[in-house]
Amino acid sequence: MRQALKPHPDSCCSAATRIEAYVSRGRTGNLLLHYYLTGIGDVLVPRGWSRTRADELWRHTCFEAFVGAPPTEDYYEFNFAPSTQWAAYRFSNYRRGMAVASEIGTPSIELKSSVESFELRAHLKLDGLPSGEAWRLGLSAVIEETNGRISYWALAHPPGKVDFHHADCFALELPAPSRP
Repeated sequence: MRQALKPHPDSCCSAATRIEAYVSRGRTGNLLLHYYLTGIGDVLVPRGWSRTRADELWRHTCFEAFVGAPPTEDYYEFNFAPSTQWAAYRFSNYRRGMAVASEIGTPSIELKSSVESFELRAHLKLDGLPSGEAWRLGLSAVIEETNGRISYWALAHPPGKVDFHHADCFALELPAPSRP
């Protein structure tokens, strides 16, 4: 099922008209994230780098996922840029204990674009989360326009300023996969 991301109330975006995300989870800890951006107009889409880890991808157009397994407070943050650069971080609880998630291998990232749309598909192997438990996800996107304006999109936003790490953003529950 596709999930619609909403712009933060303080964000203005004239370039993108809609962002949706599709998520699926496999039995062995695999996670597939598929983002659809339509009406790309003046979206700044960085291109041309190699599939490498990079920090601060959130400063430009990128797609993000925050994944945790309650009742623990630890979670992962993943960033995927249209350049195919990516990042993976682990947190011990809300914005604390941040560390590069070196246990996460290079994800498979596929891109598809046209004049009206852009798609990014990322496939991850998540051995660090319990495969038999439900996972909570926060899905988000940062959209930079060619004029430098940035908008922030998510499944849900907490009151106040943009904060994708906030518990209110973890609005999607992925149940544990059923046993064969």
